[in-house]
Parts: sequence; structure tokens; C-alpha cells
Amino acid sequence: MSQINTKIGPKIKAFRRQLGIQANKLSEELGISPSYLNLIESGKRKIDGDLLLKVCDKLRIELSDLTSKTDLNLENNISELLDDELFEDLDILGPEVKDLVNTNPKIAKALIKLGDNYKKKDHEIVNKLENISGKIIDSRKTAFPGEVISDFLQENKNFFPKLENFANSIFEKVKQSNRTRYIALCDFLKKEYNIIVKDVIPKEGKPFSKIYKVKEKELLLSDYLSLETKKLFAAAQIAQEGASKEIDDYLSTFAFPSDESKKLTRVALLNYCGAAILMPYELFHKECKELKYDLELLQNTFATSFEQVAHRVTCLQDPKLPGIPFHFLRVDVAGNISKRFSLSGIEIPRYGGACPRWNVYSAFSRPGVIQAAVSKMTNGEKYVCIAKTVEKGVGRYGQKKSMLSIGLGCEAKYARDFVYTENLDLNDKKSEIPIGVSCRTCDRLDCSQRAFPPLHKKFDVDINSRGVSVYVNE
Repeated sequence: MSQINTKIGPKIKAFRRQLGIQANKLSEELGISPSYLNLIESGKRKIDGDLLLKVCDKLRIELSDLTSKTDLNLENNISELLDDELFEDLDILGPEVKDLVNTNPKIAKALIKLGDNYKKKDHEIVNKLENISGKIIDSRKTAFPGEVISDFLQENKNFFPKLENFANSIFEKVKQSNRTRYIALCDFLKKEYNIIVKDVIPKEGKPFSKIYKVKEKELLLSDYLSLETKKLFAAAQIAQEGASKEIDDYLSTFAFPSDESKKLTRVALLNYCGAAILMPYELFHKECKELKYDLELLQNTFATSFEQVAHRVTCLQDPKLPGIPFHFLRVDVAGNISKRFSLSGIEIPRYGGACPRWNVYSAFSRPGVIQAAVSKMTNGEKYVCIAKTVEKGVGRYGQKKSMLSIGLGCEAKYARDFVYTENLDLNDKKSEIPIGVSCRTCDRLDCSQRAFPPLHKKFDVDINSRGVSVYVNE
């Protein structure tokens, strides 16, 4: 076979790290020297086609995973960043963005960091002006620590084999009737780490979710929490005690811009490991296949919350036992995106709210009900998207809880494996909901919900002519 270009070397390295395989071990199995593998992974040497097939076999991946796919999340983020008015006169096209991500992903990531820094500085200036003037100038928020978490999860495809292995070992020790129960987790913490779990009613005016007293070895959990949340906190505490080294290993592979973002990512990994203890990979994968990803049935089977299950289905990315590649997002009633992750290929905006036509927003009109829809992007790609609202927060009767909407979806080609498509006609074009990424980047001119003029088209106001929106006059 002919030689393949050097662009796939970094992808080989990423898949190897994802599986937790050491470079010297892989080179030994391939019959090449560690130094030669290093040259391939760093993009300094081309790889022979026969050797490439051996790599795919050892990493249990398809050839297309290395030769055709691009980093869709990075490509989407770059596109969104370059769609800013600042770059309007450069007329940068989609193929050029794709080529940049393919050939120079590090430079693309550097551009994203510059964009984040620009937005952050802009926000800080606005805050200072507000403090000086005493007037509210802008309601923009900064969510950069959360964006860092999203980038970290995206880079690892939200799959951490070392944490899965740790979680499996704990599950084998605490399982009862093939399930993880709260009392079993509490007993394990006491027996293994001498930590006492106490359910406590918070004092008036001093609400909390959890407090871990290190010296006393006491884990206090608010009695206003649901049992599902208590289970997750208890399981995450086990991860904190027993999987710190594994978590440190993963954190060491990423360049965090601040200590705050690194600490928040550590919390995310603790929760990831905790959820894996409650829903161990192989058992959870088996139930997902049998129940066709019916989230409410899975929620009942594993005695977890809807959001926990929605999170967990996005983690099924073991190349040896893969699940459906989903996208996930969580929004509030104001449209703020507090969590986002995409393996489905759908674009989720980095710097602003998503398209108001996404059913993750319309879910607020029917609280607690799962809404399913076929969404069609401007590039013609179709996705099956579901959304449901959940209540968050702690409190007693009469205290208001916050409401969030959870969105989950996949490419339409996975429809037969996704239970929520059973009442949808994927061939009925009239039932498709045309959506975009965000108003600023969307090129649909027939949308009556447009909140901003499209950046790709020069905006002018004609007092004698108006389209379906004030921002469209044709």
C-alpha cells in the first residue's frame, strides 16, 4: 500500500492515550521502535498503509477514524470565532477553516485561546465601566472555566478508561443485586477509608449540598438533596479517596489557563467516576442497547437522576464497546449554556446562546415532558434531538428551585437504535425543524425568530420593505 500523509499521526497518539496504552507497548506490538512511533505520532514521518492497518487493529478503531474525520468541535469553534464582525472583511470560508484544523490543530487551538482571552478582557472592561458609572451596560457573562471543562472533555471524547477501570473495581465490591445502593456506598466509605457519611438538615440561612471535613473524616450531605444526588456525592468521594492519581494523570495532559478551571475539571472527573460507579460501563452499555437508550427506564433501572443518565450515555466511547455518539447541552430559562459536549457533529455555540428553535428551549413550555424532534441544520445534516426540563437546587417546601433543560441528540442515521424516533417520521420533510447554530452565524433568511442580522450578509434597513424579521428585508 502507498504511504499515508503525516496528518494522522497526532490522531494515532490521541486514540492511544484514550485507551491508556503506553507508547513503548504499542511500538512493541507493531514491531517498530518507540522512537519511530514517536516520529509518526508527532507528524514527522509518514506511515505505510500496511502499518496503518496494524495500528487500527491494535487500537480497535476503523481506518476512517484516522483518515477522514476532523475535529468537528474545534472546526465549529473556529468558524464561530471567525464569524465575528472583527473578521468580516477577511471573507474566510469553511474549507479554509477545515484545512487549518486538519493541518495545524495546535494553531487552531491557540486561536480559540486568543478568542477566549479577548472575550474575557472585553467582559472585564464592561464590568469596570459598570462599577464606575453605576449603570448596567451589558448583561454578558463569562463562563470560561466551564468552557475549559468542555474543551477538556471534548479532547478526551468524554471517555476516561482509567476511571472506568477504577469504577468497575469499586462496583464489584459494593454491588447488591447487580446495582449500586446508597447504604452500600456509605458502608464502603466507612470500612475502606474510615469516612462517616451523615445526612444533615442545613441550618436556616446556611444552605449547602455537601461538606467534607478532612480532619474529622466526615462527609455531610444535605438532607434536602435527592437520594440520587446523595449517591453521586458518596460515589465521587470514593473516587476522591481512591482515584486521585488517575485523575492527576489526566489533568497533567491538558494546559489549564487557571487554577480555578483545573479544580473545576477535577470536580467534573470526580463526578464522572462517581457516575461510573453507579452505572458501570459494560452493564450500562448492555441496558442502553436493550432499552434503546430510553432515559427514563435507564433512570429507573439504575436509580439515578435524568441528568445523570443523560451525562452517562455520552461517555460510552470505548472503541471496543462503543455507544451512540451523542451531543449534550444544559441551558437555563435565560438561554445560558452551562454544559455542552458534542460527538454527534452538531455545532453548539461557544460564545453565545444557541438557536431558539432548538427543542432544548421549547421544553420549558412543557416542564417534565420529554420532547423529541428532527432538527435540520443549514448544511443539510439531520439530528434526532430530545429535551426535558429538570429541577435543580436544594431547599425545603416553599423555597423556589431553579429549572434547567437537558438536551441530548444524535445523527439521524442512528434513529433505529434510539427509542425516541419511534413516533417520528424521519422522511417527512414537513416535520423537520430547520435550526441553526446561533443567530449571528445562521444564514437562514426565512426565520421569524432572528435576534441578530446574519453576519454573512450586509445588513441595511429599508423602511419600505421588511422580510419575516426586522433584520431581513427581502
